[in-house]
Amino acid sequence: MIEHIDLLIIGAGPAGMAAALAAAASGVRIIVLDDNPLPGGQIWRDGPHAHLPLTARRYREALSNAPNITVYSGTRVVARVAPKSLLLEDAERGWQLAYDKLILCTGARELLLPFPGWTLPGVTGAGGLQALIKGGLTVQGQSVVIAGSGPLLLASAASAKKAGAKVMHIAEQAPLSAVMGFAAQLPKWPGKLLQAVQLINVRYRCSGHVVEALGEDRLQAVRVHQGNKTVEIACERLACGFGLIPNIQLGQALGCLIVDQAISVDAWQTSSLADHFAAGECTGFGGSELALVEGAIAGHAAVGDHAEAKALWPQRQHWQAFADLLNRTFALNPQLKTLSAPDTLVCRCEDVPYATLHASSDWTDAKLHSRCGMGACQGRVCGAAAEYLFDWTPPAPRPPFSPARIGTLARMADEQIAEQPL
Repeated sequence: MIEHIDLLIIGAGPAGMAAALAAAASGVRIIVLDDNPLPGGQIWRDGPHAHLPLTARRYREALSNAPNITVYSGTRVVARVAPKSLLLEDAERGWQLAYDKLILCTGARELLLPFPGWTLPGVTGAGGLQALIKGGLTVQGQSVVIAGSGPLLLASAASAKKAGAKVMHIAEQAPLSAVMGFAAQLPKWPGKLLQAVQLINVRYRCSGHVVEALGEDRLQAVRVHQGNKTVEIACERLACGFGLIPNIQLGQALGCLIVDQAISVDAWQTSSLADHFAAGECTGFGGSELALVEGAIAGHAAVGDHAEAKALWPQRQHWQAFADLLNRTFALNPQLKTLSAPDTLVCRCEDVPYATLHASSDWTDAKLHSRCGMGACQGRVCGAAAEYLFDWTPPAPRPPFSPARIGTLARMADEQIAEQPL
């Protein structure tokens, strides 16, 4: 039995929720699916220690009250079965879902760059530390160093401090001149200026990056290159992230055009595939405000309400200008490509060191000779790192897109056989 829906939205973060609510007024049947337990995405992630903003609570409530919207939480896309048909799986079942129109709101993830010691227990991404704290991780009294690039560093520091951690140092790789120029432009976006003021931390330093994580069985200290010197800081946790990168794997698998590592869309948020839209950070990192307005435009456009969609274009332009400024300010210094030592693991799942990958000609060659990208994360971490380090273009993912039960994969095979003519 194949389930059929008018509009499928993949991703229940700000863009996905805004898209569903914008389309709901048309009366079409809508399914929103997400692999998290509750709507909100990464930025509005729920958990025992999470404090959702009022906007997030309002969107979640509106989503639950809409009679023609169904949310499938804890659900993953396993494979593309046929045009406009996907194989899904949750904790209870695997099934096939066909759709008339699709909006991809698959968000973004942290860019993690390898450096000596980054696999030690106690080392996480900056956003990863935030997620762990929201999920109940205790950091009370622990010393924390935060490094990398972008506003997420300050947000992560604020979360750690609020949870009782001692923030020892925040190392931002961007130069002070760039960060000061960014701050000078913030009055154009008063809400962002207020956020920045609230997140100010006296431990924040520019022109700094992590060099090495030190420890035996777990993290004990971090070496940070700060300005013209290298300092060693004793700590129990290191949160290190180098910005965000769009989650484009599903868009690639469907055949959407990818430009500058993001799903390419037009003014209506339509991708290169007819009836397939994309919104939010899978089309480029820009923050929750941009994701919300892009999602609303995509939702209106998907149900043919182009007047409502076009009315939102000025808002999108306003927040896109902020996104452009953000991306220019925190562009990564090419020096970060040299963080790894020859024996530094790049692929943690399959224990593949930097030296092995450096000797490869491209991503396919690396996979054939080292199994890089063939572990549990399916190249989501090492693939992004290799793309930055070696300028490799990763291939489109092949199904299954995530680990799946044998029964789910068998269901796909049975349905494909049943569709063959006798």
